[in-house]
Amino acid sequence: MARPFLVKDIALQAGVSTATVDRVLHGRENVREHMVRRVEQAMAALERQRGQVGLVGRKFMIDLVMETPARFATEVRDALDAEMAALRPVLFRARHETREVWSPDGIVETLARIAQRGSHGVLLKAPDVPAVNAAVAQLTGLGIPVVTVATDLPASRRLAYVGLDHAVAGQTAAWLIGQWLGPVRRAAVLVSLSSVRFRGEETRESAFRLALQREHPRLRTVDVSEGHGLHERTARLVRQRLRAHEDLVAVYSAGGANAAILEAFELEGRRCRCFIGHDLDADNVRLLRERRLHAVLHHDLRHDMRRACLALLAAHGVSGLEPPPGLSPVHVATPFNLPG
Repeated sequence: MARPFLVKDIALQAGVSTATVDRVLHGRENVREHMVRRVEQAMAALERQRGQVGLVGRKFMIDLVMETPARFATEVRDALDAEMAALRPVLFRARHETREVWSPDGIVETLARIAQRGSHGVLLKAPDVPAVNAAVAQLTGLGIPVVTVATDLPASRRLAYVGLDHAVAGQTAAWLIGQWLGPVRRAAVLVSLSSVRFRGEETRESAFRLALQREHPRLRTVDVSEGHGLHERTARLVRQRLRAHEDLVAVYSAGGANAAILEAFELEGRRCRCFIGHDLDADNVRLLRERRLHAVLHHDLRHDMRRACLALLAAHGVSGLEPPPGLSPVHVATPFNLPG
């Protein structure tokens, strides 16, 4: 395996010992497969961040920890890499720990390892449960600030939240669906969440439901959750809802896996008259171009990552770089105004 970086730098990036890195680099036996993957991922991350190496300035190692579908993790990581490079001459490096489905205990164990090895800050997307809040408190007590990303932990000791204004997003989705459907006698809208454990999605759903009741009382909501943004699981759950509710005619997808939801409608021989989703990932851009989604609510992830990085710098006493105020505004994307 090529070694363009020092063993100690790879070990720091991967969060493992230099001995482990040496064994992986030399192809020695008795190295667990997940350790090999961590070293390879660390080297790939160092390569992405290579343009910053050698800059004069303070150095910060941060950790990105997220339970999220891989497609969204990729979008966040790319946005973070771009903003870290833009903050020169400060030198940022980031370690990544992401899972599509992750138990709270697993997240807590990861945060405990970060507490043990040290970090200049953690960007965290995790469910709002007591164990995770306690782990955030431990990190904060050790001087490791935590910024929540995309979904908040308001009862924790986190430093800041960066992301979308979820209530405005839910209200916007309700207005769009009401306008798209027009006058109807009675109908139902499917509201899909990846999991009720995430406060951000819960806030979207609650704001959507209240706005729909107020503005369009003939439309009711049917919830589906715990698909975790995964294709097969989400498709199965949506098919169950379609069989139980013959009047489902529209979708507000607050949690992703939109291709799976569309597949469920097709397999059940049902028409979706209006479909509003979230985030301009590769799947949603494709579905918009194909006119299978009607609109996507999105926001600037680079804005979020810049706010997060600047908040961490401020926590470490770096002055003169104030983060932009406020939550990220909601933008509505259609097939006609896609970026690029």
